[in-house]
Amino acid sequence: MFYLLDIIGTMSFAMSGALTAMNKKMDPFGVFIIAFVTALGGGTLRDVMIGNTPVGWMKDLNGVYAIILAFLLSFIFRNRFDKLRTSLFLFDTIGLGVFTLIGIQKGIDIHLHPFICIAVGTMTACFGGVIRDILCNEIPVIFRKEIYATICIIGGIIFFILKKLNLENDIIYLLTSSIIIIIRLMAVKFKWSLKPIVNKS
Repeated sequence: MFYLLDIIGTMSFAMSGALTAMNKKMDPFGVFIIAFVTALGGGTLRDVMIGNTPVGWMKDLNGVYAIILAFLLSFIFRNRFDKLRTSLFLFDTIGLGVFTLIGIQKGIDIHLHPFICIAVGTMTACFGGVIRDILCNEIPVIFRKEIYATICIIGGIIFFILKKLNLENDIIYLLTSSIIIIIRLMAVKFKWSLKPIVNKS
């Protein structure tokens, strides 16, 4: 289940990056690069920080193959994504839920404190999108008023609460990722946000 979620998250973020790049009218190479860094940027930074080198995608090429497949699907069916923003949002949301879990589990595997595991999960989920947005000349979603990283933190807390209930890991993975996805959908639908800090001088 954990490996399957990893592939799903990789493809979701890759498609999110590809759609963003196509929206910016990049050439095919640019679209692939954005798809690649969106899918693997957060995980690469995580692996470097926890000393897992060579980083994951260099040791297991299935992630790279998943990105190539996602890139091709995005390119071939680009005209069928009638609502580009909706498609981008959905793929980004799925990736957010899945990659939060992956980062948390990586922290657990090396016996990090739960707080640090949540931080690692948040970084895994968010920083690929940060790199994507910077390369596409956008203010990263994580730094805008829409709650984004906060959802990952909430998901991480829920994950460890479920762990305390001694549920099976597969159930915990599915419940936590589903909750993160649902919260993100509700946050956008009902316009939940953090107020920006404004200089009153």
